[in-house]
Amino acid sequence: MKSRTGKRRHTVIGLLLTALMLFPVYWMVNVSLTPQRDMRKSPPDLLPLHPTFEGYRAVLDDQLPYLGTSLLIGLGTVALTLLLAAPAGFALAKLRPRGTGALGLALLIAQMIPGIVMAMGFYGIFLDLGLLNSWWGLIVADSTIAVPFGVMIFTAFMSGIPGELVSAARIDGAGAWRTFRSVVLPLSRNAIVTVSLFGFLWAWSDFVFANTLDGGGGWKPITLGIYKYIGNNNQEWNAIMATAVVASVPAAVLLVLAQRYVAAGVTAGAVKD
Repeated sequence: MKSRTGKRRHTVIGLLLTALMLFPVYWMVNVSLTPQRDMRKSPPDLLPLHPTFEGYRAVLDDQLPYLGTSLLIGLGTVALTLLLAAPAGFALAKLRPRGTGALGLALLIAQMIPGIVMAMGFYGIFLDLGLLNSWWGLIVADSTIAVPFGVMIFTAFMSGIPGELVSAARIDGAGAWRTFRSVVLPLSRNAIVTVSLFGFLWAWSDFVFANTLDGGGGWKPITLGIYKYIGNNNQEWNAIMATAVVASVPAAVLLVLAQRYVAAGVTAGAVKD
């Protein structure tokens, strides 16, 4: 009886904490559906009693190009991150070149560098090369955050792949690249999904690189689009919140679909036999 009571208490506490954390998300949706005339109502309505979709119409009219740019940058960041991180993780996990420990330490240090410091460095380079406000320049910048994380995830995951599989491939005449492509990579699905998800989310939610490397052109991601929209229309909060809701949907959907693979990929290598 006591254990059941304790479980119910823990469940109630968990539900309350979850509701508290999700309340800002609910309020964002509520405000996005609130008519402009009711925006300054006191006290505000806890439910959208007279819902309107005028904010979402504004999103389609004004923010759709920014959403497309963010999608392009996110997918490009994922592709570049996987292209660099997967072979590097395989090399560190199975080939073990000299200096592996120093390289692992360098990857950890790279993740500790503040994003604004890296953004200022990229600004000087991109200014000299004339690459400001280029979508692929933002892909390169965002990948500098995702690649170190991806290398560590791939290294931890691939270290758990039995060495007998790699040895058997070598006995059959497969070289390092063939072994990686045909044996190790197909077994690393969880790590691939994990790295892809985090790389996409970092690129999708990036504001520091986008704002610093913006040269005033047309290639702006949704984070910069929201920022500019607030500056130009700081009274139209339903449209602002509608933009935030639409921008949150891809990330939420990806998290729900990939949570099982992410849990397996993040915890890979935590336990050694």
